Amino acid sequence: MLEDHFAGEVAAHYDATSPPAPAAMVDRLAELAGAGRALELAVGTGRVALPLADRGVDVAGIELSPDMVAVLRAKDPEGRVAVTLGDMATTRAEGAFSLVYLVYNTIGNLRTQDQQVACVANAAAHLGPGGRFVVEVGVPSLRRLLPGEDAHLFSYAPGYVGFDRYTDLVAQQATSHHFVVREGEAREVRTPFRYVWPSELDLMARLAGMELEHRWAGWDRAPFTGESTSHVSVWRTVGG
Repeated sequence: MLEDHFAGEVAAHYDATSPPAPAAMVDRLAELAGAGRALELAVGTGRVALPLADRGVDVAGIELSPDMVAVLRAKDPEGRVAVTLGDMATTRAEGAFSLVYLVYNTIGNLRTQDQQVACVANAAAHLGPGGRFVVEVGVPSLRRLLPGEDAHLFSYAPGYVGFDRYTDLVAQQATSHHFVVREGEAREVRTPFRYVWPSELDLMARLAGMELEHRWAGWDRAPFTGESTSHVSVWRTVGG
C-alpha cells in the first residue's frame, strides 16, 4: 500500500493553500471527456472534479487518502463525484470512461517506475474505445541546477516557499519541500516523488496500448518545446 502523505492537517488545510483549478484546465478536460464519463486519478478534495461536474460531466475519482475524501464529501453533499478509495496504480472504479486524467504532478507520487507503469496501464484499462488519458506534470529541472547543487526553488510568495531537492539521479528520486507560515508559525511539509521524462511516459502509454495524440506546454495548448517547464500530454487508445 502506498504511503498517505495527505492525511490529517495536510488534508484539512489543502484547499486553503492550493489555488483553484484554472478555467483552461477545466475547459480542456470537458472537451476531451465529450459526452462520456471522466475519471480523476488522485481526486483529492475535488478541486478539479467538482468544477468539471459543474460543467455537466459525469465525474468519478480514485483517492488514496480518506482524509482528502472527507473534505471532498463535505463540499459535495449531493455525491456528484463517486469516489473509490485506493491507490491509483491498482484500484479499479466501476464502469468505462472516455477520459482518465492525472494532474498537478501527481504521477510522481508513485515512487517507482513499476508503479508508474502500472498506473498508466490501470488508466488504459478504464478507457473505452477511443478513450483518452491525460497527464499534467513538470519537466525535471535538472538543467536549471548549477554544478554541485541539488535543489531548485520553484515558488516563492508571502508565507510560502517551495523547492525541489533531487536526491537520487539514478532512481529519479526527489523531494518537494513546502514551507508555509500559518498563524505566525512556520511549518514544513515534505512530499517525496519520482520524476519522469515525457519520452518515458510515451513508452509507458505504448505498453498500455495507447499512442500520443497531443503534447502541450500548458492547458492553453501552447506548443511544447525544449524550454518548456511542464507538459500536458494526451494519449488515445490505439484503434479507437
